[in-house]
Amino acid sequence: MLTGFATSAGTARYAARLGKAVAEAHFRMLDGDVRVSSLGLGTYLGGDDAATDVLYQEAVARALALGINVIDTAVNYRHQRSERAVGTALEDAVRQGLVRRDEVLVATKGGFIPLDAADRRDPRTYFTATYLETGVITPDDVVAGSHCITPRYLRNQIERSRANLGLETLDVYYVHNPETQLDAVDRTEFLRRMRDAFAALEEAVHEGKIARYGTATWNGYRQDAGTPGSLSLEELVAAAREAGGPDHHFKVVQAPYNLAMPEAFTRATQRVGSETVPLVEAARRLGLYVMASASVYQGQLARNLPSVIADFLPGLSTDAQRALQFVRSTPGIGTALVGMKSVEHVDENAGVTRLAPLPWPEFQRLFREA
Repeated sequence: MLTGFATSAGTARYAARLGKAVAEAHFRMLDGDVRVSSLGLGTYLGGDDAATDVLYQEAVARALALGINVIDTAVNYRHQRSERAVGTALEDAVRQGLVRRDEVLVATKGGFIPLDAADRRDPRTYFTATYLETGVITPDDVVAGSHCITPRYLRNQIERSRANLGLETLDVYYVHNPETQLDAVDRTEFLRRMRDAFAALEEAVHEGKIARYGTATWNGYRQDAGTPGSLSLEELVAAAREAGGPDHHFKVVQAPYNLAMPEAFTRATQRVGSETVPLVEAARRLGLYVMASASVYQGQLARNLPSVIADFLPGLSTDAQRALQFVRSTPGIGTALVGMKSVEHVDENAGVTRLAPLPWPEFQRLFREA
């Protein structure tokens, strides 16, 4: 198991070593002093097979070599194989001297109940033996047939992710799609459950098992304030403050953002004080870092973009690069996450890291045209 976690000194060392190969603004500050890349490697897609494991392992190694030090995964991705592939890749990279552990930020997620590709039992038998008979989960804990955020369950999943990844400390641990809970409980009960979940994550921070936590969502922050299924970032920060005090460790949010789904930047869904503002502005006011998921919309924005996009984004050769440049140039977006399970995709996407983000006046013009 690799000890340590991403640190100010480690990520500064990484940024200095890769500095000549990437644009100066490629590295951003997370949690005050941790330098993280404006592009991150995601591990959601692909079959639960050994061939895909190898592809991800090679992609992670290539990304680390090209200045991408953010790796995003989840315990349920590919039935736990994505976490294990990332863990193998990191162990190899550290052993070979490509990186040190303190130079890389690894984020994972818990909330959805995962199967295990390495376990040959049928899903019902596996779930019963692994979670029900052990008391990790009771039937009343489960929402929508697959989602759980009780403290007991999250503690179990943190241990599972640490083992899968081979990491003593997880740099970011997200509560995965917490809005799923709102399918079954009212908002008061939801906030109580989130306070309890955050209290468990604060304990994990103090135990050195995670460094910080956040929420990774799909719909929650994109919906209008107060509508069913919507999440209030201000309420969640208040819940973290109740759980961990003024020095709580709720530091990161992840939400979809791309050319086709710009709501995080354009739609005022978040009430902060007396104002209603978009997610990225709410995160800025509340001191949270924003990771953008689905930056190329699972490949749909990697081809056939309108020609005006290319006109406003010079120096790039593919639509995938242009889609990523749009995301990483958006004020308030810290890191653009994109699934990359081949070295070829890494090489293509990493091309944007050599360019500075689009200046604000030019971004405004592009946004109006796009």
